[in-house]
Amino acid sequence: MFLHLRFQPDLVVSSADKSRDIFKHHDLAFSGWPALYPFGQIPAFQDGDLNLFESRAITRYIAHSYAGKGIPLVSSAVEDVWAEVEAQRYEPPAAKLTWELGIKPMLGMATDDDVVKAQEAELAKVLDVYEARLAHSKYLGGEAFSLADLHHLPTLKYLMASPVKAVFDARPHVAAWVADIMARPSWQKVLAEY
Repeated sequence: MFLHLRFQPDLVVSSADKSRDIFKHHDLAFSGWPALYPFGQIPAFQDGDLNLFESRAITRYIAHSYAGKGIPLVSSAVEDVWAEVEAQRYEPPAAKLTWELGIKPMLGMATDDDVVKAQEAELAKVLDVYEARLAHSKYLGGEAFSLADLHHLPTLKYLMASPVKAVFDARPHVAAWVADIMARPSWQKVLAEY
């Protein structure tokens, strides 16, 4: 099984040490894999003869195909609704803020304060809806952690280390939910490896 992530393709293997070993001792050319990246972007995923791209499609496939191994991540229409809310309402401002406040500084680029201000206002509107939802359930999709929650983690990694953290913290149910999902042992393991 291959999963290619980040700004350039990489191979996810069983451990960070194994990954470093592979890249140290092998010249991996990704130019032969254009079929995996039809839009020239990643992530892409291979499982046997199946090739997928787009992160949400990949996580849904894994959640369904490997449902008996670990915590069930998909189980109800309510979870599906909140997964769509994440994709359609949360992700656009969160991704732009991640770019401006997380990625651009790492690349030595200047942050566009006007973009930050506008996207922070959009994110606040989404988080107001989340606050109301989380006042009645532990997670967005209900009482169990699901893909609707999981898909927030990559942007939260950057946003919680930025001034935008205050927008989350101003909403007590949202702040508790963020603390909960970011403290999950599986997420902590991901952060420790990368």
